[in-house]
Amino acid sequence: MFILYALLAGLVIGILAGGRPSRLGALTIRWPWVIAGGLAAQVVLFSDAVAAVIGDAGPPIYVATTACVLLAVAANRAIVGIPLVVAGAAANVAAIVANGGYMPASAAALAALGAEVKTVYSNSSLVADPALWPLTDIFAMPRWIPFANVFSIGDVLIGAGVATVIVVAMRRPPRDAGSPSVQSRIGPAAGS
Repeated sequence: MFILYALLAGLVIGILAGGRPSRLGALTIRWPWVIAGGLAAQVVLFSDAVAAVIGDAGPPIYVATTACVLLAVAANRAIVGIPLVVAGAAANVAAIVANGGYMPASAAALAALGAEVKTVYSNSSLVADPALWPLTDIFAMPRWIPFANVFSIGDVLIGAGVATVIVVAMRRPPRDAGSPSVQSRIGPAAGS
C-alpha cells in the first residue's frame, strides 16, 4: 500500500505545483500490461486464500513477478523519476532473492505496526537472520494510517520515483505548446 500513498502524494504535489492531472494522459509507459499483470499477480499471491494453498510455489512466483515488473519498469528509464523506481525495485529484488523468495520484516517494525506474523506465505515475513538486512522491511507506517504496513528503503525509492513521475508529467506542458510553429522554423511562405 506504500505505492498508493506515493500516487496520492504525487497528485497533490503536482496540483499544488500548478500541474494538471489531464497531462498524465500524455505519459507513455512501455510494457504497461507487464507492470500491471505482475502487480496484480502479487495481490492475488498474497491474498490469504491463495497464500494458504500456494505452498512452496510462493517464493518462485514472487521472485518471477517482481523481476518481470522490474524489467518492464526499467524499459521506461528515460522518464524522469523512473530511475528511482528502478533503484528501489532492484533493492527489493536483491533482498527477496537473497532471502529465498521472502522479503524479511524486522520484528521491531511488525511490533510497531501491531501486526501478527502470518502463518501463510506473505510478502513480508519474519526471518531469523536476514541477508541484506538494510534492504528489508525495517520500517513501519504509523498505525493510524489506513492500510499501514511495513516497508523498506526500496519502497521509499519506488514511492519517491512514482511521485516524481506524476509531478513532472503534470507540470510538463503539452508537446506542441511553446514550440515554434513549423512555419516559423522554415521561414516565411513563398510569395509573402
